[in-house]
Amino acid sequence: MKSTRYSRCLEAAMEAARQAGDLMRRNLLSPKKVHATAAHDIKLELDVRCQRRIERILGPALPGASLLGEEDVSGDPEPDRFRWVVDPIDGTVNYAHGLPHACVSIALQERGEPAFCPGDPWSTRVGVVHDPFRNELWTAVRGQAARLNGRPIRVSDRAQLRQAIVALGSARDQASLEAMIERLRLLSPRVRKIRIMGSAALDLVYVAAGRLDAYLETGLRLWDIAAGGLILECAGGEFLCHPLDAASSYRIWATNGHLRRPIARVFPQEPLPKLS
Repeated sequence: MKSTRYSRCLEAAMEAARQAGDLMRRNLLSPKKVHATAAHDIKLELDVRCQRRIERILGPALPGASLLGEEDVSGDPEPDRFRWVVDPIDGTVNYAHGLPHACVSIALQERGEPAFCPGDPWSTRVGVVHDPFRNELWTAVRGQAARLNGRPIRVSDRAQLRQAIVALGSARDQASLEAMIERLRLLSPRVRKIRIMGSAALDLVYVAAGRLDAYLETGLRLWDIAAGGLILECAGGEFLCHPLDAASSYRIWATNGHLRRPIARVFPQEPLPKLS
């Protein structure tokens, strides 16, 4: 696809993210209607409303592309060439409790190289993450600089663990929880601070902008990381991704590029995810 077409898709994704973010912002302190619940998670009726609004804007921007979202799939689930990957509210539990740390995540993927994850036929071409509470819009087109509100961003240059702030996270299954606890135990005495913030997409773009230096999590889904992973790469960082046995589940190491090997030395028994 020509670069001008990617640019049009980026503009559509930015507009969709802004409109969904406006819904989030206006409803932050309103009573929430629960769509579905699990032991450690929650889905809101507003998730569905945000995704429907996003679909209406993205559809005309790239006719024929499918949409893979946390709430639903529209179009061909295995399209020939393009698909949008959408998380209408990443950080839903934060949002449901009135914590203003959540975002909209939108990625455009195309079949081809470089692969999103080793062995994956898809490549992320466009990424948008919008935090409506801080009015921050993170964007990237593959091969171009990552941007925050239109200004280029870069990862940090911190190369020593003792200087680093590292984010951790975990899915709801026991194996993922145990992996996070072990990482917390081993990293805490070696780094400046550990943070568990509750939004994978924001963790990724915070590494991209140098606010965090690394982020590790197991059990993420595609819509959590597709956009943020590209933004991190375009900011000069490393997005290391490993598919798990569970469908569409991944283990990631996101770093500024300097900390991958120092972190690997802390976890010699943990297979190092491969570069995307």
